[in-house]
Amino acid sequence: MSVRRSSKEKSWPMKWIVIAIIALVVPYTYLTLHYRKPGPAYRPYEALKERANVERLLAAGYRRINTLAERPADPQRIAKILGASATVTDAPGGLPAGLATTLVETPLLPRAFQSVSAPREAVAFLPYTILFNCTLANQKEQLGGSQVFVRGDTLVIIPQFEPIEGGLIARTNESVVTITVPAGTLKSGRYTVVLAASQHSKQWTVDVK
Repeated sequence: MSVRRSSKEKSWPMKWIVIAIIALVVPYTYLTLHYRKPGPAYRPYEALKERANVERLLAAGYRRINTLAERPADPQRIAKILGASATVTDAPGGLPAGLATTLVETPLLPRAFQSVSAPREAVAFLPYTILFNCTLANQKEQLGGSQVFVRGDTLVIIPQFEPIEGGLIARTNESVVTITVPAGTLKSGRYTVVLAASQHSKQWTVDVK
């Protein structure tokens, strides 16, 4: 049996409903903005891709290291600091086969290298820095970072570039870059180093003490 609402009962005036909504929304907005963690928003696709990348690298026996890549203001001074350079030779372009089939996404590489200065010796507890001049595919690319992949006694150094957005272009398609491998990354021993480019890579050996 249904019960009819008494005619004396009245619904809330609209103004009280608006006030109630404001009373809830304002504190919620303040608390959300005040306690929200800083940083970029969570991107599920990027997170899944990164996880797949890490799992595939580990399965293939690679250790990935994020390194510092910069465009030096005074390359000549850096070259003097690096000291005696290793003998640098040509290597096939592109990523080594084992790494090319492992990475989820192929990075944007420089086309080739005009010069490379890399110390022939390194100390395990000190950073290892290399200096190079590279040619890019066009003037719509800029330095985006670098990574090093270590497997056994082989290091693959990947300078990473990224497209310049909009109508902007760089003044030249050449770029002088330093890449620094963090201290403590390498154990004592002799390593073959591959500096990757899309057409003409470079390689040399370094003795870590």
